[in-house]
Amino acid sequence: MPLSLNTALSGLQQFQEQIDVIGNNIANVNTTGFKDARVDFEDVFSQALVGSSPSNQVGMGVTTGAIQNNFSPGTVSTTGVGSDLAITGQGFFVVKNATDSSQYVTRDGSFTEDANGYLVTNGGQRVQGYSDAGLTTLGDLRIDATGAPSTAAPGATVKSFSVDPNGKISVTLSDNTTFVRGQVLLQNFSNPGALIKQGANLYSSSSAAGPLAKPTAPGTNGTSTIQSGALELSNVDLTAEMTNMITAERAFQANARVITTSDEIMQEVNGLKR
Repeated sequence: MPLSLNTALSGLQQFQEQIDVIGNNIANVNTTGFKDARVDFEDVFSQALVGSSPSNQVGMGVTTGAIQNNFSPGTVSTTGVGSDLAITGQGFFVVKNATDSSQYVTRDGSFTEDANGYLVTNGGQRVQGYSDAGLTTLGDLRIDATGAPSTAAPGATVKSFSVDPNGKISVTLSDNTTFVRGQVLLQNFSNPGALIKQGANLYSSSSAAGPLAKPTAPGTNGTSTIQSGALELSNVDLTAEMTNMITAERAFQANARVITTSDEIMQEVNGLKR
């Protein structure tokens, strides 16, 4: 069987995979905090025809070396919603599943308050940080009157809250007393490309990602500051993705043509004995 059949078949498989990745990027062009991906190709071990001379080798196709996520920041869009948070550069929010205590990281800062006052993701995972007014205890962030100064009126309730660029949560009570309730912290990684996508804009941390110490205050340990009332948009470049899709489609068609041509040659060879 001609080598061209196998090499072209490998091309069909890998370019189909690239089209799948491109399709996923395009589908998530409006997904908050989404990071696009690309396919890195590698050539397959070459077959030596005669001896070991480099000039006498024929490649045996292509394979996927890796699918890399591009963690470059997306555009920050103002929403005016105080619970919406955007990271202006490096870093990830840390969130926890309240049911099984599993932790994840995310770039999606479209948070809300649940019925108990916890700051949560759209999926209900609780945002992590310093959960006390003294900024010493790590835990679930909650917007309530806990830790209010003694000068606050008895029974005062939460009127509003805000988050500053360093993640500190300031709560204003119904008597206009203001105090720091907690602080949103960020996690950074030396190799974020090794994070594992879990869906719902969440990533699970792996040792290969190289987490840098424990979560830290925004603006420290390589992390960037937070912008309140804003969200980070997807970093997908739709124009580039359409160009990549056209290129992949043409390459797929060319490999299909190689298979057709190889098949025609095999038919000609088989016909020689008749």
